Amino acid sequence: MFNFLKGVVGGSGTGLKDLPYNIGDPYPSAWGSWVHYRGTSKDDGSQVSIFALSGNNAQDGHLAAGRNGVKRLRTVRHPNILSFLHSTEVETHDGSTSKVTIYIVTEPVMPLSDKIKELGLKATQRDEYFALGLHQITKAVSFLNNDCKLVHGNVCLASVVVTPTLDWKLHAFDVLSEFDGSNGSASGPMLPFEWLVGTQYKPMEMVKSDWVAIRKSPPWAIDSWGLGCLIYELFSGSKLGKTEELRNTVGIPKSLLPDYQRLLSSMPSRRLNTSKLLENGEYFQNKLVDTVHFMDILNLKDSVEKDTFFRKLPNVAEQLPREIVLKKLLPLLASSLEFGSAVAPALTALLKMGSWLSTEDFKVKVLPTIVKLFASNDRAIRVSLLQHVDQFGESMSEKIVDEQVYPHVATGFADTSAFLRELTLKSMLVLAPKLSQRTLSGSLLKYLSKLQVDEEPAIRTNTTILLGNIATYLNEGTRKRVLINAFTVRALRDTFPPARGAGIVALCATSTTYDDTEIATKILPNVVVLTIDQDSEVRSKAFQAVEQFLQILKQNYEKTNAGETIVTGGVSAIPETAGLIGWAMSSLTIKGKPLDQPALASSSSAPSLAAAASNAPSTAAEAPSVRASHHTRSNSDFTDQPAPSSTDGWEDTENGISEGHDSDNDGWDLDPIDEPKPSPALSNIQAAQKRPVSQPSRPAATSSRPKISTAKAAAKSEDDDLWGSLAAPQPATTSRPLNLKKKVQSDDDDPWAAIAAPPPSTRAKPLTSGRGRAAKPAVPKLGAQRINRTSSGM
Repeated sequence: MFNFLKGVVGGSGTGLKDLPYNIGDPYPSAWGSWVHYRGTSKDDGSQVSIFALSGNNAQDGHLAAGRNGVKRLRTVRHPNILSFLHSTEVETHDGSTSKVTIYIVTEPVMPLSDKIKELGLKATQRDEYFALGLHQITKAVSFLNNDCKLVHGNVCLASVVVTPTLDWKLHAFDVLSEFDGSNGSASGPMLPFEWLVGTQYKPMEMVKSDWVAIRKSPPWAIDSWGLGCLIYELFSGSKLGKTEELRNTVGIPKSLLPDYQRLLSSMPSRRLNTSKLLENGEYFQNKLVDTVHFMDILNLKDSVEKDTFFRKLPNVAEQLPREIVLKKLLPLLASSLEFGSAVAPALTALLKMGSWLSTEDFKVKVLPTIVKLFASNDRAIRVSLLQHVDQFGESMSEKIVDEQVYPHVATGFADTSAFLRELTLKSMLVLAPKLSQRTLSGSLLKYLSKLQVDEEPAIRTNTTILLGNIATYLNEGTRKRVLINAFTVRALRDTFPPARGAGIVALCATSTTYDDTEIATKILPNVVVLTIDQDSEVRSKAFQAVEQFLQILKQNYEKTNAGETIVTGGVSAIPETAGLIGWAMSSLTIKGKPLDQPALASSSSAPSLAAAASNAPSTAAEAPSVRASHHTRSNSDFTDQPAPSSTDGWEDTENGISEGHDSDNDGWDLDPIDEPKPSPALSNIQAAQKRPVSQPSRPAATSSRPKISTAKAAAKSEDDDLWGSLAAPQPATTSRPLNLKKKVQSDDDDPWAAIAAPPPSTRAKPLTSGRGRAAKPAVPKLGAQRINRTSSGM
């Protein structure tokens, strides 16, 4: 029972085996008889400090002072006083002797003397850091003296420790006691354990044990002297050996020297109050102290002051000691952002400081704060995060992006602010590679589909660019389903020229994902029409795209042809040329590897086109038919351009070709190059256009026009006949005599005016149709209707 009560009174534990901490290696120095160990928590492995004090028996004076220190440290709380976590007292027996050890567990710290050596600061940076530390210790001493009416009794370099964030903290409370100056009848020592203090640190009244004078002195008199000793040890770089050394003021800064001398006054009543030392604006006002002080009272500042401070902070941080910025300012900044006291510009400063960390430290010290900020409702914070996502996006794991970051970022796709929508879109370039296929296909593509029809042209353009960049992260099925429709049906038909240009660039960038059929039937028909686009940049990109895709088709054909030659055991007719093309187009060859299989699969159609192209110059008899087949197929795709998705393969096009060249469904019955003979109706129209102007109109002759035209057409060239068919005008009125004469004169004076014939304004009537002139160009389809009408009118 006695041991239990002693454990409760003397500490918060019952024994070393129950201590929930692991004791590590000791530091080389500590205050008094204590040993300072490194330690870790058994629960979560967090770092701690463990102080141990041993004595031969329970009545040892050092142990009594140690118990006093434990009690004081547990009860006194201040930001600049060492934080208490746990304590215990353990008694061990070794034969006839016993040993008692007191353990104190605190936040992780290290001796100030060791930290100064580790930092190795010089000149101005050292003075600024010393000013920050002295400011913190002075506040702790002032708190004890003025607010708690306590006397520490041994303020010196050994009684100061440093946290991982480089804060200075006061400890060594073994001598600490209440100031009983109001007790005039007291005659004994005011500090029961003053014998633990070295003589060099004692003021003259303590050396003489003049407790009456001490009680008549202010509460801060003893600790002001100790603070002067600390200042001397800091700037001299060595421990105080004897009291006389305090007269050496060579290393003391001039702005601090007057206060230093007042702290060490020989008369206790004239010593400077520690609270007054904090008012030394000349010494304590520097960039580091001001910055840390502002961060400490950030909640008391208004939004204007915060905004001004954080906008200047990145430049100020570059002028401060790098290690102090990373270990002191960075944690303060991260904490203020996480708990909402900082404004959006603070994120810029956080990322700049974080860029000075190693990759692993960045993930531990900065990234958790950034991930939490994505859940912020502050639009300014969200904008700042999206603007700087490229600086931290690579450090985030796929799981964090997919589960914690993307759900919050995705809300920006539907934001009312176009600026935020565009930033959200651009951020996907960094985040999309880390998203799962389920998120990419099920969520992201749905948002991008809506953004591609956004009211802002820039957003539509950037959506197309993003799709082209993230296409490689989509699975094959999604690419087949999305890319062509997104780039052709939407992007290439956008009214905004840069959006059309982006669609062309995206198609070229993703060319490796399309097979030959898709290129020939869905891509090229939509791209070719842009070669006559009103915008010159779009036209230029369209020509380049056409060349690239034709080169891919040609290259795939040559690969397929070479493969067939090898299989049959034959020898290539042009091995050198094939090798040269393969080397010159090596990049396309590499990109075209995914296309090899589709090319082989469609070998039934591809070789026929290639063979036709290679055999076209061989004989004059074969050339017309081959060219006609080729043009009919490609233009059939072109006429389907407004709805490219309706043509899914080569079968429909080939069926249309087999039905004949004059089919209205093909739209190429008026091909001016490939028709070997003009039709009788076309010859009649051409003959009518070549009649003299003075010839009067003859309605009766209209019925015999096909016979005359058929006879004359045999003597005319193919090109004249076919271009004449394109120039055939449509009737505009039903008045035959006057309009016929006027039209003949117009055709002779301006042959191109006939091409501008408009579509008929009334239904086609064979007997009442005239040859009036119009102001709008005729559609080739309408020319075919004129042929049929004229023939039937006869």
